[in-house]
Amino acid sequence: MASLLPVDEARRLILERARPLPAEPVRLGEAVGRVLAESARSTVDLPPFPSSAMDGFALRAADAPGRLSVVARIAAGRPAPGPLEPGEAMGIATGGVVPEGADAVIPIEVVAEDGDTVEVPAVEPGAHVRPRGGDLAEGSVVVDAGTILRPAELAALGAAGLAEVACARRPHVALVTTGSELRRPGEPLEAGQIFEANGVMLAAAIASAGALVEAQVSVADDEQEHRGALERGLEADVLVTSGGVSVGPHDLVRRIESELGVEEVFWRVAVKPGKPISFGVRGATLVFGLPGNPVSSLVCFELFVRPALLALQGAREPGPGFHAGVLAKSVRRNGQRDEFLRARLNGDELEPLSGQESHMIARAAAADALVLAPRGDGELAAGSRVRYLLLR
Repeated sequence: MASLLPVDEARRLILERARPLPAEPVRLGEAVGRVLAESARSTVDLPPFPSSAMDGFALRAADAPGRLSVVARIAAGRPAPGPLEPGEAMGIATGGVVPEGADAVIPIEVVAEDGDTVEVPAVEPGAHVRPRGGDLAEGSVVVDAGTILRPAELAALGAAGLAEVACARRPHVALVTTGSELRRPGEPLEAGQIFEANGVMLAAAIASAGALVEAQVSVADDEQEHRGALERGLEADVLVTSGGVSVGPHDLVRRIESELGVEEVFWRVAVKPGKPISFGVRGATLVFGLPGNPVSSLVCFELFVRPALLALQGAREPGPGFHAGVLAKSVRRNGQRDEFLRARLNGDELEPLSGQESHMIARAAAADALVLAPRGDGELAAGSRVRYLLLR
């Protein structure tokens, strides 16, 4: 029997085939979670004028300390009324335009006002003044290409005057779950039947990776049903199947995909759970065959499918993004496969859950993380440094 493919090698084979999709313009308010296809540049200096960092008084530092005449008051959003002359001060709000001639702002709480005059202490030139372009110069890159846009990036883009940005198109994903034993939640169960959970889990995971579920179907272990669903699914950017990729008599997916022109790149990876995963391509379509056991499907999605979906969107770092933590109790290692253990996270400490079998999706719902136990002999002792993937 052929040796199992290492996890990192399997992911490399996937990512080298996951080429970014074409870019499209996206309104800034609709761009959260999207991936920037081109570096975005500021349309203005940030800030676009010298502004006050405090509520206080704009003045010439050379005039302090001393008593100054208050000749105007500057509100945020209004132009300065004119240049500041020696011996004068202007009241100013946070964000207000620092007038020409002023080189400092002194906070309101350290001065003594008396009608139209103000007594001020000494102040350094430049104090509490935000210089024009101090954050970013016009034409400078605000956010780099390949960045997944989160609220902070959207705020920076908005401040830079960008109403829309170029983002890679979202991948369209067809999702097919297989198995004659599956019934939709809420339907009555007969002997030998179970509720179908992988579809809703994978659809949610696909959406969380920024992709669109174009079609979602569940098919019985019937060759005609398989062929129709897979043929339609291969029209999408990505086809994800769940179940039917092992060696049993009802495992039809890989054979029918081959007959439909899918070139299988690999089958079976040195990972637990998830060993029977398959990956192939037909033209530009990426084809993932995930195992039917729910936890196996979840692990394979995080290790292989999510990075591919992000790579299709041009993400600079498609992942998976591992974190570092400490194992709370010892675990036995698998001699042949890297194992991902469901665990609860407490600070940086990870407590593996009881019940690690690949069908135990209800136990997995209590997990915060997937802890990597690299293949090898013996145990990972309590207190060992480990890497993990967040599930929440």
